[in-house]
Amino acid sequence: MRLPKYFNWLFLLVFLSLVGCSASAPKEQVRYNDDPYESWNRKVFSFNETVDTWALKPLAKGYRFITPQFVRKGVKNFFANLGEASNFVNNLLQVKPLSAGKDLTRFTLNSTVGVVGLFEVATPLLDLQRSHEDFGQTLNTWGLAEGPYLVWPFLGGQTLSHTVSLPIDYYYLNPLPYVVDNKEVRWGLSALQLVQLREGLLDKEHLIQGDRYSFIRDAYLQRRTFLVNDGRLESDPFLEDDDFDFDDADFAD
Repeated sequence: MRLPKYFNWLFLLVFLSLVGCSASAPKEQVRYNDDPYESWNRKVFSFNETVDTWALKPLAKGYRFITPQFVRKGVKNFFANLGEASNFVNNLLQVKPLSAGKDLTRFTLNSTVGVVGLFEVATPLLDLQRSHEDFGQTLNTWGLAEGPYLVWPFLGGQTLSHTVSLPIDYYYLNPLPYVVDNKEVRWGLSALQLVQLREGLLDKEHLIQGDRYSFIRDAYLQRRTFLVNDGRLESDPFLEDDDFDFDDADFAD
């Protein structure tokens, strides 16, 4: 299956920009405040907030209202299990065979014993915690800088390398396009995943204090640094909540 042509052009333009950033920014530089386009980012952030207020958030609330909790949990587990394919490939590309083996074991267990991923069995049975790897982290491991923080329409705020990873992780490394031929079904599942991700953030909004834009940006960048460094930080408060995956926040701006 081939990615639409405009995705290929987007990937090329962003990749070239990323290479330029890598030549001028040392990998060790802390990027919590690496927001050179803040003025523009805040405008896009405001647009995303409007879309969220009038469309995505109401859909998430409706989804929660009509869907039992155990069903929502199963949907979340299903999509998380699909993400194991990206975790596996990116851990291989980062030369982490033990982590890749864990990802493969998790996918096998959850896809079989866990009924196509509807039930999370790998963690309670074997204490195998889920990885959080993407192609952007792989690029960082290969020496490319994370790049500036950018807020994209609908997608939210991300580093440039994280943006590059999206078409790779969610299309080429996603099993769904390879096993579901019907385009309408794929789009429907993608829409369900988006609503499910937003629903998972409804109970977390009380954590946001002060300037909403700055809080979300700084929290995202802290989380991103934690992931890129494979957890080599003193602590990550977002990992203390098993129901919160800060990757979800990519869709919440």
